[in-house]
Amino acid sequence: MRGLAVAGAAVVGFDPFTRSWAVTGSGRPLHGVPDLDGTLHTEGSPLDGAADDFGHIVHRRPAAVLRPGSVDDVVAMVRFCNERGIRVAPRGEGHATNGQAQVEGGLVVETTPLAAIGAVRPGGASGGGSVTVGAGARWSDVARAAIAHGLTPPVFTDYLELSVGGTLSVGGLGGQSHQHGAQVDTVLELDVVTGAGERLRCSPTRHRDLFLATLAGLGQCAIIVGATLRLVRAPETVRHYLLPYDDLRTFLEDQRLLAREQRFSYLEGQIAADASGAFNQYVIEAVAYGPPVGDAPDDARLLRGLRHAPAGVQTADLPYFAFLDRLAPAVAALKEAGLWAYAHPWLNLLLPGRAVLDLAGTLLDGLTPEDVGPGGVVLLYPLRREHLRTPLLRAPDDAVPYLMAVLRTAPPEDTATVDRLLAANRSAYETVRATGGTQYPVGSVPFGRADWRRHFGPAWSRFAEARRTFDPRGVLVPGQGIF
Repeated sequence: MRGLAVAGAAVVGFDPFTRSWAVTGSGRPLHGVPDLDGTLHTEGSPLDGAADDFGHIVHRRPAAVLRPGSVDDVVAMVRFCNERGIRVAPRGEGHATNGQAQVEGGLVVETTPLAAIGAVRPGGASGGGSVTVGAGARWSDVARAAIAHGLTPPVFTDYLELSVGGTLSVGGLGGQSHQHGAQVDTVLELDVVTGAGERLRCSPTRHRDLFLATLAGLGQCAIIVGATLRLVRAPETVRHYLLPYDDLRTFLEDQRLLAREQRFSYLEGQIAADASGAFNQYVIEAVAYGPPVGDAPDDARLLRGLRHAPAGVQTADLPYFAFLDRLAPAVAALKEAGLWAYAHPWLNLLLPGRAVLDLAGTLLDGLTPEDVGPGGVVLLYPLRREHLRTPLLRAPDDAVPYLMAVLRTAPPEDTATVDRLLAANRSAYETVRATGGTQYPVGSVPFGRADWRRHFGPAWSRFAEARRTFDPRGVLVPGQGIF
């Protein structure tokens, strides 16, 4: 049986009767595995699952997987591992693409059982509110719970079946980010277990250093086990627009105009290839919220001054949750076709708005349909820097940065293509970094420790200090390769 990786020794052979791990070469057992409300798996399919992720590129097999029955289980096992120098990584829905939540020979903590959604609390005269949820709660379930009270989280990623803890560990960008920032910018309080095994609540006014080191902190200082989220009023219906463009400059300029004026509550953009394989078909996706958030959408007002091709406009009125969950049929189709199991060497970059035309043009000119793959998508849309307030979510120093995402797919057995695309990701990152851009760390860009230090830039020193304070033995989330 495989065992937990310990600094200076390999641990093998958990004995369920003595509840100890035997250390190779020393004859010493590691006693004291705590009694748990949940289950500690040391073989079989739980370990196989934790050795893979949505990327299907990196495979690191843990020695054990904890399915906690309570937060107390997380505390107990992190303390156990911390005392012995055993590496630990939390895992939500497993939607990472480059082994970020994997740990060779260590412990994976599944957060999916921590999925409770507390009472939705109205916020009084402001019309908003809050809700406290477990880290394993999926955003689709949080949305349903909040909408039942006429409220909603302000920001969603396009795919709703991600865990709250997972997206808060990286940032959580979406089409509402030009108005509200990232999901991490809407958090009121966190419930965490530090790398030292201490459970703490933190917020902007309580353990602030831990709060700021955990949001978009890639799990390096603490495991998120719960979060209190800000809520805003939810619309009952929305009007959804697809506005086609055939010119990159005009597409980007109209996106910038809409981001600045905030005519729409949701603003994204997609780019597709034409029949020749050139990526030159641009579509702005925009959504206006209806009552009680806003007035009934007025097409003439919302589209005034835009330079899209009028003949190709598509408009639909949708219930609010149907809009949020609009990708569900496409995801089901990808799963049915077997494409969900493909490798996903994703590229996710934040481009400075001042250089977005040249950067996006260069990256798109070098892109082929084979580089994107079947079912792959290219996204390009603006954010507002003033709303991105979380220090560890590194964004360009630009008023209107753009997120560019090339959500690639490739057959997982075609390792030559996967390796080629990873190298292309690194090259694209270098091109963007040279102009002040950053990566949004949900993708697959080969990174080393020096890259991470440069990535975090002026936030590095406080981040490293928080790591020393809250995870002094450095046991948390080695898959990121940061420390």
